[in-house]
Amino acid sequence: MSGAVRTARPGDVPDVLALVRELATYEREPDAVETTEQMLHDALFGPSPVASCHVAVLDGQVVGMALWYVTFSTWKGVPGLWLEDLFVRESARGTGLGRALLQTLAAVCVDRGYARFEWWVLDWNAPAIGFYASLGAVPQDEWTVHRVDGDALRELAGG
Repeated sequence: MSGAVRTARPGDVPDVLALVRELATYEREPDAVETTEQMLHDALFGPSPVASCHVAVLDGQVVGMALWYVTFSTWKGVPGLWLEDLFVRESARGTGLGRALLQTLAAVCVDRGYARFEWWVLDWNAPAIGFYASLGAVPQDEWTVHRVDGDALRELAGG
């Protein structure tokens, strides 16, 4: 078995979307993914990309991905990196590719002078929480996520 991490290419979009769907199933939201290949392609490779992606490849097959975007800290005065999704297929877990994806993104942060590397993890996902802790990640329990979407978002926008 030979594995590697590389920057995603436009031809990887179908594989990345399949991994997003597998992640949604793992996170008990199998019908929540509305993203299409075209939407994902535009977000990653369109004229004004808003996200980036690295993929994990094992024996020539894309088996994992880390989809991320740049944030900004007003307190630090520099950007950070937000990991939106990290997923490695079950068949490829234990190969070191999850760690390699995170190491690659940490290197992006260091190389670019970013102050933070952050992500969310579901409270019930004990294997992920343990994995992240083993890498030195510290939970930020004092923060509560707030979200406005759907009808509430449209109502807020309308005044």
